[in-house]
Amino acid sequence: MNILHMTDLALTGKRILIREDLNVPMENGRITNDTRILAAIPTIEHCLNHNTRVMIMSHLGRPTEGQYDAQYSLKPIAEHLGHLLGQPLRFQQDWLDGVEVEQGEIVVLENVRFHVGEKNNQTLLAKKMAALCDIFVMDAFATAHRAEASTCGIAEFAPIACAGPLLIAELQALSAALKNPNHPLIAIVGGSKVSSKLTLLESLLNIVDQLIVGGGIANTFIAANGCNIGQSLYEADLIPQAQYLMQLAKQRGSAIPIPTDVVVAKTFSKDAIPVIRNIQEIQSDEMILDIGPKTTADFALRLQAAGSILWNGPVGVFEWDSFGEGTRTLAMAIAKSHAFSIAGGGDTLSAIDKYGIANQLSYISTGGGAFLEFIEGKTLPAIAALEKAALKK
Repeated sequence: MNILHMTDLALTGKRILIREDLNVPMENGRITNDTRILAAIPTIEHCLNHNTRVMIMSHLGRPTEGQYDAQYSLKPIAEHLGHLLGQPLRFQQDWLDGVEVEQGEIVVLENVRFHVGEKNNQTLLAKKMAALCDIFVMDAFATAHRAEASTCGIAEFAPIACAGPLLIAELQALSAALKNPNHPLIAIVGGSKVSSKLTLLESLLNIVDQLIVGGGIANTFIAANGCNIGQSLYEADLIPQAQYLMQLAKQRGSAIPIPTDVVVAKTFSKDAIPVIRNIQEIQSDEMILDIGPKTTADFALRLQAAGSILWNGPVGVFEWDSFGEGTRTLAMAIAKSHAFSIAGGGDTLSAIDKYGIANQLSYISTGGGAFLEFIEGKTLPAIAALEKAALKK
């Protein structure tokens, strides 16, 4: 992968525009998980140590382009970042027509998605962004799968376009996990829908020894095994695809272990009464909300023997403790494992934070969609743009 690295460049005195992913979860204007902000700090500090003029841009949420919306403002993000860095930052609401930045100063620019043309990678917008800097640093791996003005278009027009340390670390960690893994390699893929992760599941079967599925995805596989799953979330039209994937796993010498017991409830509620059922005993008015204790113990043993682990998604409704024991136990098994472990995805980050295991994993990816598309072997548009930019130098 031929891309320029920020840390190899002469930075002193330069105007550096860094695209970070500061799209963090918030409630009532309060940040509830700052993992992505913390991940961006080493890149920012490297620039500060070289007496640069730093500008930081990011998106937050999904505002309507061309319309300012206070709930999507990066101002509270900037304030929190300044607190973490131990120095005040300047927040710039209007910046597209130029920003004056002093040497050693950090300016956080307002949400890029307030500008018309961001999502469809408009050339005019990309040129205006590029004009702000001497060096553009793409450091937002979590947005690398999107061809947008602030992630791709700008790389074409900036004087120099390079990858930041966070982006490089993400690519190296994922490459290590996928190209030369220690075996057995086990992947955990949770989520509500098989359809959203079909290509991922099939791609994983080319490299993994075992593929553990959770959430609504697991329910579809349980139904594909001929079991009544009551009112559980699943995709009936994808039962043949689930059966195909299980057969494919056998043909390739891998396995998709299906839960043998589950935790069910009659309502989807935090206060619902949890009941443990064998998968052959699920009642028509019940829904699966977690894997059961026997399945949890089986999966945990598999993880303890793993050489490498890829984790994307919980195996139950972990936000509610009554239905979170499966996810908690597997999270702790991954944390205690000697395997090289890499985890990614928004819900996965929340689970890691809830169970306090961040320091016990080998690598935590800030990416969601980009994490999955890289695993699938897809070309990430932002990486392709950096490779093209490197050819010009």
